Amino acid sequence: MNLFAVWLINAVSLLLVTWLLPGIQVQGFVSALLIALVLGIVNVLIRPVLLILTLPVNLLTLGLFTFVINGFCFWLVAAVLQGFAVSSFGMAVIGAMVYSVISWIASSMLLGRD
Repeated sequence: MNLFAVWLINAVSLLLVTWLLPGIQVQGFVSALLIALVLGIVNVLIRPVLLILTLPVNLLTLGLFTFVINGFCFWLVAAVLQGFAVSSFGMAVIGAMVYSVISWIASSMLLGRD
């Protein structure tokens, strides 16, 4: 049940990101559910590999390169799925940051997690 709640929170967070940032578009709530699911899978499977591969650059930038990796994952999902559009890579980085902040705040408030 908790996993389902997190999935819904992430989908609503994605819709809020589209409302806040004009360069990111989602067709509807059903698309947002699918995008949140695929984004979660990408974050579990691909993101850790990218973090390990870019570890030297990440160390040199004191961890700031992680924002680029998060933006790449966000952009990758937008490139793969229909109904999800990101206007540029910079917008993907900003969108990934806003998405993670919104979903973290909503999860903390609704589920009581840190």
